[in-house]
Amino acid sequence: MIKLLAISSSPVKNGNGEYLTSHMVQTAEQLGCDAQCFYLSQMKIEECLHCNACIGKQKIGKYCVIEDDAQKIFEAVEGSDIILLSSPVYHMRMNARMAAFTDRLRVFIFGNISGNKMKNKVGISAAVAWKRHGGFETTHLSHMYVFYNLDMLPVGCHHSISPLGASAVSSRHGHGLFEKEVRCGVSEDAEGLKSGEMLVKRAIDVAKALGSKK
Repeated sequence: MIKLLAISSSPVKNGNGEYLTSHMVQTAEQLGCDAQCFYLSQMKIEECLHCNACIGKQKIGKYCVIEDDAQKIFEAVEGSDIILLSSPVYHMRMNARMAAFTDRLRVFIFGNISGNKMKNKVGISAAVAWKRHGGFETTHLSHMYVFYNLDMLPVGCHHSISPLGASAVSSRHGHGLFEKEVRCGVSEDAEGLKSGEMLVKRAIDVAKALGSKK
């Protein structure tokens, strides 16, 4: 069974970012995947100290010397076939929570035990912006730089608004105007939600193809 792990860095509980991520997780489950999601807003994730302890001091079950919630995510990451990174768009890139977490993934590059464990896993990106052209693609690219650095295989989809990733807007129709009555604009963005569905389907197809070649 294909395993998909979603990591959402939205700081808003039950907000737009979580809505899109949950929709993509549900799509994966409907397509027969074992899918789960971690919400970084509910976890304690410290920034990487660049202490390099992972280079020579890793032990089985101990990826990093920092005592926080990253350990449980690392375990899930290593056991998954598809990794979904989902960020809100602020300054046209992944937000600070996601940056702090993805910096910690260097344990899968340099770790004396976990090094190279991300190679050939499928990576997909999701982003929620305030308006339709509010920085989706540069945010997707910031996710993809992580995938590339981990020797993963980033996957896009021509039919997901941006070929680089699932893209949904939090303002109605993506016009960027504030409307008090709109509490979760992503729930009204049918095309944005569809982009998430199409991207998940594409990732599963690729993961299955890779599995058949092992």
